[in-house]
Amino acid sequence: MSITAEALPEVTATIADRIFDQLRQAIVEGEIPPGSKISEPVLAARYGISRGPLREAMRRLESSSLVERKPNVGARVITLTSEQLLEIYVIREALEGMAARLAAEHMSDAAIADLKRLLTRHRTDVAQEEWQTYFQKEGDLDFHFRIVQGSGNRRLINILCNDLYHLARMYRCQFGMKSDRARDALKEHELVVEAIAERDGELAEWLMRRHIRKSRKATERRLAAMQE
Repeated sequence: MSITAEALPEVTATIADRIFDQLRQAIVEGEIPPGSKISEPVLAARYGISRGPLREAMRRLESSSLVERKPNVGARVITLTSEQLLEIYVIREALEGMAARLAAEHMSDAAIADLKRLLTRHRTDVAQEEWQTYFQKEGDLDFHFRIVQGSGNRRLINILCNDLYHLARMYRCQFGMKSDRARDALKEHELVVEAIAERDGELAEWLMRRHIRKSRKATERRLAAMQE
């Protein structure tokens, strides 16, 4: 089947979307390590695509702050620092607190019930890891992602689920997910959902901010221990 000239832009966009998703996952999960130089010819050959869709995917990776391009150096996967990670926690504390408050106002009863079922699955998964690891898969399987989506605020969703979401996941993958906070973090998630179910936005915001602040302090301790 031939592709008409009118259909080419749509086909190119579809390919760019697919390659963007694949490259983003490879970067976030460390398959393409931090600091790695990005070679467009190598990637084009690896994925069997033309340079046009690849350049569009690269542009989107730069916009997501996962890739940086420097003069006379080219494009590289960003190298993470502990300072940048802690900055993200500070931003998340404020914005995800707001998202939890809005979720208490806007989430449907069905969405809240589904969120409770998700946490039941998480509890089973964490227990199987002997309460040492609480790693959530991305998107709808991620508690924080669900809360932000449930806020109903499109601008907030764009900031947290696009600009910051994959950066935060990249940090979590790079620094590892072993934590003595797994049990506590899960309980804190459950308390947030209970407040949302009660339509208590003020309490939901306070609980979410406290939860992220505790995670930040735990991360600070782990980073300090790594430097000793």
